[in-house]
Amino acid sequence: MKGLLLFLAGLLVGANVVYFAMRGPATPAPTTLPADAPASAGTAAQATRSDAAPASTAATPMPAATPAPTGASTSAAPPPAPAPNATAAPGTALLLPVRGILPTQLHDTFAESRGGGTRPHEALDIMAARGTPVLAAVDGTVEKLFESVAGGLTIYEFDRARERAYYYAHLDRYADGLAEGQSLRRGDVIGYVGSTGNAAEDAPHLHFAIFVLGPEKHWWQGTAIDPYPLLAPAAAPR
Repeated sequence: MKGLLLFLAGLLVGANVVYFAMRGPATPAPTTLPADAPASAGTAAQATRSDAAPASTAATPMPAATPAPTGASTSAAPPPAPAPNATAAPGTALLLPVRGILPTQLHDTFAESRGGGTRPHEALDIMAARGTPVLAAVDGTVEKLFESVAGGLTIYEFDRARERAYYYAHLDRYADGLAEGQSLRRGDVIGYVGSTGNAAEDAPHLHFAIFVLGPEKHWWQGTAIDPYPLLAPAAAPR
């Protein structure tokens, strides 16, 4: 009888051992990184920390960006284009070369004839009192100071690009210190209205002409253009 009981007890113990061996441990052992493991090796373990973002966060779509209010600047917006300059650059716009004379006082004399119809005028006569200051029409250089039978005391000015010559004639006198090669700024006083040359003594005026220079850049040679539409565009015929 005693031997039978011991046999049965042995069967029960063996069955329990087999049961627990097949079931495995109730709680898995925690993952432990070696002390000298690089930080990147702990990425999977870091996901279980209480301050780590939940796994669903990466899959959550971001809300659409709110459109910037009108007029607001953003880093992605291209810089605004510079506004066009509404005025001509200094020295490039043609200045009426007699002080105090208005464009409405001008009369186009370019196509008139001179010398009893023997030659075209090809210039603008600007009537003014004797001694009225004559001004440089553009930025440029005094190319030639010349006295002739027809023009009297004259000035030839070349513009900065040396593309056009500006001719001032019948001057009463030059401005003090004026010399060939001198640099001029638009509006500088270069002489004074007179009637030298073949101008009538009782009709002082400035004979003003513009020439397009040829490749030789001769001060005495060029193609004349009418100054009137350039000085009085509002009065010029359209």
